[in-house]
Amino acid sequence: MCGRYSIVITEEQLRKQFSRQLKLPAGGLAENYNVAPTQNGLVLTNHAPDQLATFRWGLVPFWAKDLKIGARMINARSEGIEDKPSFRKPIRERRCLVLADSFYEWQRRDGKKQPFRIKPANGNLLVMAGIWEQWQPKEEPDAKPVFTYSIITGAPNKEMNPIHDRMPMLLSNEAAQEEWLAAETPLPQVLNLLTTPPDGTLEYYPVSPLVGNVRNNGAELHQPIG
Repeated sequence: MCGRYSIVITEEQLRKQFSRQLKLPAGGLAENYNVAPTQNGLVLTNHAPDQLATFRWGLVPFWAKDLKIGARMINARSEGIEDKPSFRKPIRERRCLVLADSFYEWQRRDGKKQPFRIKPANGNLLVMAGIWEQWQPKEEPDAKPVFTYSIITGAPNKEMNPIHDRMPMLLSNEAAQEEWLAAETPLPQVLNLLTTPPDGTLEYYPVSPLVGNVRNNGAELHQPIG
């Protein structure tokens, strides 16, 4: 499960981590310390791998009647993703990389839920495997399409296991990222990329319960407590 994350990214970080020159979104790199479902996230798609885009978090299948279903489809389980009605077409034709600096997860402790901020141990940005979709209301054929995405999750590694039984599937090296975005990558090879990250990939620390309220959005959410 990945239900909240943060996008605090600089151009310098992008240049350092990606060999290709990425074009920024029209509005630039807006900071969001508390990205919640139905808000916009930062993605690179297989249709435009050099263009950073802002898509709505929560995949809405092209056949959906309205956008409401997206709030329930922020994550896509890697197990059997190729056969699920909402995901089988995107996993084959519409894959993306979801960029972030960290994500949040809650651990139950003595009847309470303690949030943790989780980020790459090497200081890099998170590059999460995702799928995307284009949705347009059938009754409004001339309406502007809505672009949405889901983050793919799988079994946890050693760091995540004490906190939660799911975690985002990460594509930490450029070779894997290129394979993920390439149209010619066969489905079995795509699915093989969805593996639990090695132990030691991530580090984490407890943060304030303020992150549980989407109205809170500032640098204080990144500060360790205790």
